[in-house]
Amino acid sequence: MSCVSGLQTDCEALLSSFQETDNVRFEVFAGLWRDRRFHTIFHGQTRPLEKNKFTQKALDLAWRYFLPPYTFQIRVGALYLLYGLYSTQLCKPKQKIRVALKEWLEIQRFQLDLINAQHYDAAYIFRKLRLDKAFHFTAMPRLLSFRTKKKIRETQLKEEFKELSNRVTRLITSDVLEEMMNVHDHYQKMKCLISIDKSQPDKALNLIKDEFVINIKNAILEYQQWQQNKMKSSSKAKDSEEMTDRKEGGTSQDSEGSERANALAKIKYKSYNAVAMASKSRRHRQVKLESSESGSDQGKVKSPRCKRSRERSQLTQKGNSLETKDRIQAIKKEVVTRNRRMPVITEEENSSEEDLPRPKRKRTR
Repeated sequence: MSCVSGLQTDCEALLSSFQETDNVRFEVFAGLWRDRRFHTIFHGQTRPLEKNKFTQKALDLAWRYFLPPYTFQIRVGALYLLYGLYSTQLCKPKQKIRVALKEWLEIQRFQLDLINAQHYDAAYIFRKLRLDKAFHFTAMPRLLSFRTKKKIRETQLKEEFKELSNRVTRLITSDVLEEMMNVHDHYQKMKCLISIDKSQPDKALNLIKDEFVINIKNAILEYQQWQQNKMKSSSKAKDSEEMTDRKEGGTSQDSEGSERANALAKIKYKSYNAVAMASKSRRHRQVKLESSESGSDQGKVKSPRCKRSRERSQLTQKGNSLETKDRIQAIKKEVVTRNRRMPVITEEENSSEEDLPRPKRKRTR
């Protein structure tokens, strides 16, 4: 992912510098390519597998900028970038540009726009790629495999390259303006035919201005220029804010450190205030919180030595009582077992039966 992110930053830097020129000529892009020595981007990989993977990622990344919703100039720059990457790659055989069938119609429209706008150098580059068989036509834009689920992370591309989406440009396109111009010309001709003077319509028929379509076109161009200037000013403001943040890095780091210390203090305070409930067998050892009068001692647990000694004495007493209970139970068990087996006569310690003489047995005749 680090390799892809670095490649993305390099491509975006090249396209942004091409966008600042306000030009779509191939000579300008070639000069920027040579100044940045962009052809050396493939010289880092030595193994053929690494070369193929890196080249395919580079072509896929440049291809994304060639598709809408990016501006016309960025799409032309992406076309030049595709041509440069395909021509300077070191793979044998060369890696091709993956093109889905649903994307091909949009590409053909873009080619017609290049020809109609007389950008013949960009149209020639596109035709050169087609003649070199640089495109690999597929059904889907990405490779699919059977019974495998892969989470594909989509890289976020630069938002400044995208075309400004507004309802004005969607509503009034170049085709709509051309159609309005044709309708206006036809309307003027019809007014001339109706009027007395065939070369000029009557003043009573002048319901709209003659430069109606031209005024609409100028208003749309002014709006687009205002929107572009607004975007540039906002980007400059962001850059200036970043510069000020970098300059004030020391103070910001101190404030961040103080905020972190406060957060840690709050966490400790909560942890000391929170008391976990003990189990039933350890309820006698439950910790109780005692709030002190002073605000600094709030939330702390009182644990003096006398309290510890009391707890220890209580524990020892309870332990001794448990031991005595166990001994009594063991003696009772032994007595019961002896009664079951054989009758046993217990002798008292203070009895004087041992001192008495035994009686003599009489013989029976």
